[in-house]
Amino acid sequence: MSNPSDVEARLSALEARMEEVAADAAPAQHLAAARDRDLADLGVKVDANRSAINALGEQTASGFEETRKGFAEMRGKFDQLAAGQQHIADMLTTLISAQDDQGNR
Repeated sequence: MSNPSDVEARLSALEARMEEVAADAAPAQHLAAARDRDLADLGVKVDANRSAINALGEQTASGFEETRKGFAEMRGKFDQLAAGQQHIADMLTTLISAQDDQGNR
């Protein structure tokens, strides 16, 4: 069996080592806590960016829809303009033909 003074020396050494380990663990715990805060902050920023990107996507989709409607409206107006021009061309053709018919008589 061990000598009592030897046990006391070993116990003292063990206690000293435990204090060293505890001292070494404190900075690691601080770093771990800082990392956790950084990750939480990053999560908040990612969520904010995701929300901003989704909002921009909705605005872009809305803008494209508005543009599509504008193009459809302009297409309808161009079709009306083309029909009116065709009607004028037909009337001119009829008028020229009538004048030609009167000139040939």
